[in-house]
Amino acid sequence: MDSGLLFSFLAVDLLLVCVPGADWAYVIATALRRGSVPRAVAGLVCGYALHTALATAGLAVLVAGSPKLLTVLTVAGAGYLLWLGWGVLRRPAVPGAGDTAAGEERLFLRGATISGLNPKGLLLYLSVLPQFLTLRGAHLPVPAQTAALGLLHMACCAAVYLTVGALSRALLSARPAAARAVTRTSGAAMLGIGAVLLAERLAAV
Repeated sequence: MDSGLLFSFLAVDLLLVCVPGADWAYVIATALRRGSVPRAVAGLVCGYALHTALATAGLAVLVAGSPKLLTVLTVAGAGYLLWLGWGVLRRPAVPGAGDTAAGEERLFLRGATISGLNPKGLLLYLSVLPQFLTLRGAHLPVPAQTAALGLLHMACCAAVYLTVGALSRALLSARPAAARAVTRTSGAAMLGIGAVLLAERLAAV
């Protein structure tokens, strides 16, 4: 794999991962409620591992070539974003609140669901990642390149989200008003992104 393409993908991927969205909102809420941030992040990374496996197996190409299937997945992801955004606005994270053993057990599964249905992840694997594959010359097979880029994305997610969780807990735990403002902003952003994605996809049908 061309090293220039690899570093270019890393730069683009970090830019995408650093844009606040559903993943950020989940990590921040987990940190403020004193949940296990590593467990929540592991769940998010697991969701992207599923994306990577599907892309490596060539199923991402199949989805991209099937407008109906792409519409179903996009609408499902947008609907989930709307649901998450409304939930965040209705019950913004409060430092120290909502800490239960049952909640801890669900952190991983919910994280995997959020990233697995995240339209931003779908966009990355269907539109962005293929642009950095080397199709000609003596290079790794395309599935191996896809897996490598997917693993790089997972590593970026883990590093950024663990940092976000640590900073959120350190900076917002003693500032309930600021914590509410941050989580409400995240919720509003999710509602906006979900609404735009839903409108664009339905308009294209």
